[in-house]
Amino acid sequence: MNSPLAIEMDGVAKRFGDTVALDGVSLAVPRGAVFGLLGPNGAGKTTSVKVLTTLIRPDAGSAHIDGIDVVADPNAVRSRIGLTGQYAAVDERLTARENLVYVGRLFRLGTSESRARAASLLDRFDLVEAADRVVKGFSGGMRRRLDIAMSLIAQPSVLFLDEPTTGLDPRSRLAMWDVIADLAADGTTVLLTTQYLEEADRLAERIVVIDHGHVIAEGSPDELKSRTGGALLNVAIAKVENRDRALAVLEPLCSGRVDVGDDSRSFSAPIIAGDRVVPGVIRALDDAGIDVLDVVVRRPSLDDVFLALTGHAATVEEEVAS
Repeated sequence: MNSPLAIEMDGVAKRFGDTVALDGVSLAVPRGAVFGLLGPNGAGKTTSVKVLTTLIRPDAGSAHIDGIDVVADPNAVRSRIGLTGQYAAVDERLTARENLVYVGRLFRLGTSESRARAASLLDRFDLVEAADRVVKGFSGGMRRRLDIAMSLIAQPSVLFLDEPTTGLDPRSRLAMWDVIADLAADGTTVLLTTQYLEEADRLAERIVVIDHGHVIAEGSPDELKSRTGGALLNVAIAKVENRDRALAVLEPLCSGRVDVGDDSRSFSAPIIAGDRVVPGVIRALDDAGIDVLDVVVRRPSLDDVFLALTGHAATVEEEVAS
């Protein structure tokens, strides 16, 4: 229980018939961190969450929450975690307040304490005005906020969010990102699984990339992006006849080969990104008497990282253990 790690997996394997869902997955999440488990559906993300939340037993390896073995003492683990799955697990026949109080009572909280925590969470998740409305009429974003609120009723130290923005429209997704960021700011340890690369980039301090049941990379978003070779400089000049002079100017400013476009007026090259790259390039070309149409620095995204690591995009496939 004194472990510095909130979540730990060591060589976890899980098979469903002839299908290998997890093949020696290991990860370590320190307390208070937002940790991203990134990969397409079918990669093993949900299976990992199910092992960590005691819903399924691993075939091999070990997993711990707050230093507690998920197999040896699942009840103690359950008392420390909250879980929001891919689909909102709310009772449509009840109001938002009734859903929260009901979950509190399932955790054996007293009626008054359940009501007090329900009121606090309704306020925190901007559901006060809808508190006494039947959930059946809620939007997808409201259901998702209520679902996360329900997972927090027992004040867990670790919260699992398994693709929490699946099925939400862009506006609701942005609102949900704000909710997750607020949870992290309050010190809750969050393990976030997602196939949305932008989501992992924005929310997670560290990311594990998983594909076909294997961990293939781990690091901060910036560390992972650096594996693609850094930023890319794109330059367009006005006149074709200035091609060779522009090439001579750009080569010493770049960290690799300068490629010339088919039109002989566009150039691209890897660079070591910095705040002064664009002004420096423009100044150098201007000093050489070359008219510039455009200068852009494109920094790598997690989409680029995933493609570089796996050879394919984060396409959507059905996960084995959904």
